[in-house]
Amino acid sequence: MDERPGKITLVEVAERAGVSLGSASRAMNGQGASEAMIDRVRTAASELGYRPDASGRSLRMRQTKQIAFAVADIGNPVYVEMLSAIHEAVAPGGYRVVVMQTGETARSTADLVRTMSAGVIDAMILSPLRVDDDLLEALTSAPMPIVVIGRPLPEHGIDSVSTDSAVAVGLAVEHLLAIGRTRVGFVNGPLDTTPGAARQRGFGDAQQRHLPNNDAPVEIADDFTVAAGLTAAHALLSRSQRGNAPLDAIVAANDLLAIGVIRAARGLGIRVPEDLAVTGIDDTEIGSLFHPSITSVSLGSTERARMAAQIVLERIAPDTSRQTDVRQAHVGPTLIARESTGTPDPLLTALATTPSESDGTPQ
Repeated sequence: MDERPGKITLVEVAERAGVSLGSASRAMNGQGASEAMIDRVRTAASELGYRPDASGRSLRMRQTKQIAFAVADIGNPVYVEMLSAIHEAVAPGGYRVVVMQTGETARSTADLVRTMSAGVIDAMILSPLRVDDDLLEALTSAPMPIVVIGRPLPEHGIDSVSTDSAVAVGLAVEHLLAIGRTRVGFVNGPLDTTPGAARQRGFGDAQQRHLPNNDAPVEIADDFTVAAGLTAAHALLSRSQRGNAPLDAIVAANDLLAIGVIRAARGLGIRVPEDLAVTGIDDTEIGSLFHPSITSVSLGSTERARMAAQIVLERIAPDTSRQTDVRQAHVGPTLIARESTGTPDPLLTALATTPSESDGTPQ
């Protein structure tokens, strides 16, 4: 056994075994790892004198029938839609969904993961805005299964369900160009978030491909909310109106920002979609019910949530707990055209073409 001062950590065990921290954690728990991996990691632990915390493990052995769904903002409508899909997936098995708000920082998210690792839940579905090394350590060290709805993390041994926000922004720009718009701006959320960085990259790529001679003005909102979108769009549109060629379209990084864009446009006397076409991302119900209804790129939020719930159920099922492969599911984006870009609303069109019921009395 090595003579080292202080308490040996799982990080050191992983380094000795030559595996990722997530693999070491699963091997020590005897779940989601092959027999060879378990032997390798436990041999390294023995050589180092590593002693895992027995209290957390004993609590984990007793199922609570609770699955946590942790998100940055429980008021965001996309998370509400995800919650519904998760509940529908896990309820038949007798599981309850516990909703938790992580806050916006990676540190607060990591703190919540560590708190929940004490055995009060059986698994967690997590959709973090920001990811750093501390959060990755918390995720890979957690004794319960965790599925991340967000960027893929296979190199860390973390199950995830992802989409492609960069492609989503590209779809929105291509739609605007297809309907004849040529001066396209972008209202994004904070760039230090996973979605903000991806969507900024997507707009930059679309600008290079389709708008090489357009300065494509960008405004960064403080948050992914209606109020933040209104403030950012007002600044962007005010600058645009003072120029020789005002914007005729704006891509917003989510539907809440798109609502803020439309409200800002109205305040400046700009008509949507006649003067300004607007697109969002997420395809939320609130966006479809807003007037004008918002053209949006669906990121398959309910499907991603359903997939995440299914992975969690497979991980906590006794007969599949030794599954070794990291699960990486993906849902591609799809654009839904509506009134904010001059397309008749699909719902209203469907209602108009559906024959009304009649009792047979002549009208």
